[in-house]
Amino acid sequence: MANLRSSKTRVGRNKRREQINKNRLSSVRTAMKQTRAAIAAGDKEAAEKAFKKAEGSLARAANKRTVKKRTAARQTSRLAAAVKTLLKK
Repeated sequence: MANLRSSKTRVGRNKRREQINKNRLSSVRTAMKQTRAAIAAGDKEAAEKAFKKAEGSLARAANKRTVKKRTAARQTSRLAAAVKTLLKK
């Protein structure tokens, strides 16, 4: 257990950051899941709309370092390719 005042402050700050990161990562996963569901259903408009949301939340998470930048880029690229394939049909 933390004894110093600075250590106690750091523990509290870490807990707050952990919660923020959990919420941010959860919203990223939800957005990606909604995009994949729209693609599976074949709904072009919903897929595009969900992709825009997923792309934004992934970029924000990467910018805030919740997710690695290359991981976010890879996931965005894969979602974009799937949406593009759907739109070509």
